[in-house]
Amino acid sequence: MGEVGDTAIAGTAARATAEAVAARSYGRLVAFLAVRTRDVAAAEDALSDAFATALAEWPHRGCPANPEAWLLTVARRRLVDGARRRQVGDAVLAELQQLAEHVVDAHDEAPIPDQRLALLFACAHPAIDAGVRAPLMLQTVLGLDAKRIAAAFLTSAAAMGKRLGRAKEKIREAGIPLRIPERTELPARLDAVLAAIYAAFTDGWCEPTGSDATRRDLADEAIFLARVVVELLPGDAEALGLLACMLHAHARRAARRSADGDYVPLHAQDVAHWDAPMTAEAEALLRRASTLRRIGRFQLEAALQSAHVERRRRACDNAAAILQLHDALAMLAPSPVAAINRALAVADVHGPTAGLAALPDSAADARIAGYQPYWAARADLLARSGENEEACAACDMAIALETDEAVRRFLRARRDALGR
Repeated sequence: MGEVGDTAIAGTAARATAEAVAARSYGRLVAFLAVRTRDVAAAEDALSDAFATALAEWPHRGCPANPEAWLLTVARRRLVDGARRRQVGDAVLAELQQLAEHVVDAHDEAPIPDQRLALLFACAHPAIDAGVRAPLMLQTVLGLDAKRIAAAFLTSAAAMGKRLGRAKEKIREAGIPLRIPERTELPARLDAVLAAIYAAFTDGWCEPTGSDATRRDLADEAIFLARVVVELLPGDAEALGLLACMLHAHARRAARRSADGDYVPLHAQDVAHWDAPMTAEAEALLRRASTLRRIGRFQLEAALQSAHVERRRRACDNAAAILQLHDALAMLAPSPVAAINRALAVADVHGPTAGLAALPDSAADARIAGYQPYWAARADLLARSGENEEACAACDMAIALETDEAVRRFLRARRDALGR
């Protein structure tokens, strides 16, 4: 094949290894460095440099046996060099040098300590602006970029990037300790941690085919973090509710695509393909949360998931009960997403005209104008009302905004049927 071909193959292998490490270990590596340096941005920069070095060296020298440890070794050198250039205080430099000496060896098979939960709670510190806590966790702990985070929170990537940068600077300047806080401090920070875990799960759950390894792993990572929170706070109803909600949704992952890769909506899924043990665990968690008698957003989300499972498995008409849950969720945790889902529930009980009236106005809320589920919901309600021409236009908007090709095919088929 020749030297050029061998080099290309080695480069491809090196990139694949680096991407796999980033997918499974980015958050753990950042947390390991940041907890010791108390500088999230510096830890991220050092790790980015380490990945760049890996892509330059691994094709020629081969991939190391323990790539995570190799990356940490390079990253901590960057941190020490950067601290010297910035002429930081002796105490900080001494701690960085200690990190350099005690970081796991590149040939060591010992696992890297998982300190992501400490970083999650640090990002939820009261000194950090409440509106950026969850996005900050998504970037620092789970490795999402500003564009994906901005899409999840219905804002621009530029604005989100600036907010994230200011938050990291705040952590460094205020000397916020990157550790799991005392039990008395946990409740005040828990809401932001749960919101970030749920946003991460949602982002990963939206990629069910496995073609994007980073997003596929993200849903599993979010469930793992939720389990850790439940272990830490076994008597917190919302932590239980969040885990129940995510397990209910994850249990359906195998049913969301046909054998040909086509998108299958919830009402058409084969329940035999649902993960019954996972659903049973979700139901047990929800029952456990209900005994604590402290209702919250995630318990309502989980209850809605449970109600949809009940509707499909028992073929029962519980639309009124589902609407009641949506009403409660809209009052307790109002959001454009909650309003859109509630409008669909209103249509199931009171008809599509009432559903359209309950749907938020895209002209009045710029956040939903570029939100694909809004246009898909609007197209559905218009079609059910007999407004086929307007439904086609809304469907075209949904197709233009959708990135999943299987969902695009599904929406195109609906639009073509309306056109006929």
